[in-house]
Amino acid sequence: MKFYTTLHKYYCGIDLHARLLYVCIIDERGNKVVHQKIKAEPRQLFQLLKPYIGQVVVGVECMHCWYWVSDFCRDIKVDFILGHALYMKAIHGGKAKNDKIDSYKIASLMRGGNFPLAYNYPSEYRTTRDLLRRRTHFMRHSASLKAHVVNTDSQYNLPAQSLNLKNVSAREGLRHHYDDPVIQRMITFEMNILDCYIRELKHVETFIEKEARDDFPVLRHIIRTFPGIGQILALTILYEIGDIGRFDSVQKFASYSRLVKCKAESAGKTYGTSGNKIGNGYLKWAFSEAAVLYLRGNDKAQRYLAKLQKRMSKGKALSALAHKIGRCIYYMLKNKQVFNEEKFLKG
Repeated sequence: MKFYTTLHKYYCGIDLHARLLYVCIIDERGNKVVHQKIKAEPRQLFQLLKPYIGQVVVGVECMHCWYWVSDFCRDIKVDFILGHALYMKAIHGGKAKNDKIDSYKIASLMRGGNFPLAYNYPSEYRTTRDLLRRRTHFMRHSASLKAHVVNTDSQYNLPAQSLNLKNVSAREGLRHHYDDPVIQRMITFEMNILDCYIRELKHVETFIEKEARDDFPVLRHIIRTFPGIGQILALTILYEIGDIGRFDSVQKFASYSRLVKCKAESAGKTYGTSGNKIGNGYLKWAFSEAAVLYLRGNDKAQRYLAKLQKRMSKGKALSALAHKIGRCIYYMLKNKQVFNEEKFLKG
């Protein structure tokens, strides 16, 4: 965990909400110079910060509406830092908690060098990253619709079907497959939604590829040399990472990608794991997806997985493979080297 330790004459902590801000500015000695609630409008925030521009740093907790504050501070040339929400427990504890107290706590954490930093994602890539995340959300829902067809056959003890529901003909075949009219209506309902998803997802993917045409061209070529990683998955990984140089080591990258679990220990005793929600869940999904795609039709990869399964369960073996792929991608991007399967499977 990184903390902000740069010294300033003034520290501005903002308790951020969608429509309101509670702003607290303290000086280097901890004295309050501003403590005020305002509307979430750039003009009002500028009036408060104007006397301190050039001497102040602004900090907010990472939540859904921090983008505009970051861009606003960049435009008026004020330092901006983003606080890691899961590490900022100091502002969530205490007997009394409200916006006024929270804003002062944020400013105090900054002044004391205890403000936990999150990544201030570059504004030029945010919108495409968010669109990729929405695509992932709907892809998961469409997968659950496909899985429900299999579950329905099992539930009513019907013969298993080997259908690829990506195909229109397979979906059409299910519209008159079941004898029970209620089951048939349920499946038809899901196929109608799936039709819409597949059509719209195709349009979105085409749009993303067009919009991202000039972003990460070299790194995109490098990452796509890994078997199974296509255009959209490569873009998902690259947009979630941003700048690979922000990770000092592969261990920090693996931790950020939720590919490792940390032990919870105290007094020499282990209490399971901790921090499972800290990190980037989209990268964890991407590397897990890459592991499944890498195994598809790849005898060498399947033999490697079988080797892992001699020491662990299949689920853990897949997680270990995803971890290995994440580490491999890190070095490929860091060193700008294409995939070497012989070296990958040997390690």
